[in-house]
Amino acid sequence: MKPLSISGLSLVSALGDELDATWQALREGRSALAPCRFEDLPIDAWAGEVQGLNEPLPAAFSAFDCRNNRLAARALAADGFAQKVANAIAKYGAHRVGLFTGTSTSGILNTELAYTARDPQTGALPEGFAYAQTHNTHALGYYARARLGLAGPSFTLSTACAATAKLFATAARMINAGLCDAAVVGGADSFCGTTLFGFHALGVMAEGPCRPFDKARNGISIGEAAGFALLERAPEMPEPNALLLLGTGESSDAYHMSSPDPEGTGAAVAMRQALANAGLAPEEIDYINLHGTATLVGDSAEDKAVTGLFGPETPRSSAKSFTGHTLGAAGMVGAAMAALAIRRGFLPGSPHTQNLDPAFASGHLLEGHPAPVRRVMCNAFGFGGVNCSFILGSQTR
Repeated sequence: MKPLSISGLSLVSALGDELDATWQALREGRSALAPCRFEDLPIDAWAGEVQGLNEPLPAAFSAFDCRNNRLAARALAADGFAQKVANAIAKYGAHRVGLFTGTSTSGILNTELAYTARDPQTGALPEGFAYAQTHNTHALGYYARARLGLAGPSFTLSTACAATAKLFATAARMINAGLCDAAVVGGADSFCGTTLFGFHALGVMAEGPCRPFDKARNGISIGEAAGFALLERAPEMPEPNALLLLGTGESSDAYHMSSPDPEGTGAAVAMRQALANAGLAPEEIDYINLHGTATLVGDSAEDKAVTGLFGPETPRSSAKSFTGHTLGAAGMVGAAMAALAIRRGFLPGSPHTQNLDPAFASGHLLEGHPAPVRRVMCNAFGFGGVNCSFILGSQTR
């Protein structure tokens, strides 16, 4: 594929607002995970909760007010992102800037709260409950479109934990097809009872903080995050320090509704496609931002897939140990980690991972350290066998 410029990027997570907050945490090896206070869970679950989400949206956007859209609003304001989109609108026109959003559960918390406030006599939901603007999967897209003043093509993907990763491939196709000249991609996932109790019911929620690729790992820690990227066609000769989307790969192994293929077959297909799409060989990747959720089967499958393609020594780590598993927003967390690794020349470690599983390759990073990084492979895998990989780089060659 022809590289796309990433001319804007933002992130809000439990580590804080804006990329600088994430960078400080990576440099210090500081995790944001803490005992979960959002719900009274029956285990000692830890979580990556974003603070300060009690402030409602401004009156002009009150119909969209919910925790998920509040989180998205923070990310649209972070890192000067909304202004960069405004610049793209001035350059291309609002109808030529696409908006492609991703989420796992959207604003389902609003519906949970509405059900607890039903009329005791009739069972009617509270007056003013706006399902389309707060819970519907595309509620996030409705809000971001209104907030940014966009008029181009727009839709939402909800492919579980691969949602925002797949948007990079979506944007590349839409721009290549001539349907838009630029694209805003991103999304948000926030806490709700359905998510927290649901993962506990599946038996994959960790006691204590998650420990990706640790020999004693015992499940995931849920996190909240929102992030956005602005993609445009890259010039023939990009600036040496320009951040580029170089390639994408997608697959669907359909092995099981919630468990990955233990051999990592589908994950390997997605990574190979991303390399081929970028015209790169495995040895040209300097760092791999792993999906790495800290489940027994998931980490094992990904290690097999990555090691089989890249060998045992390519540096790799998972962002989940810093932020928790941010579900549909995980792709944006991975993109931010990749961008910081490239721009700052730094390989992130893995807080809470103390003893690497001896069955795994040696390239897993427990401690972060400076190193030259030009190209990063990012992985995101979701329920139902949805796999996505994308490659970011500072230059093509």
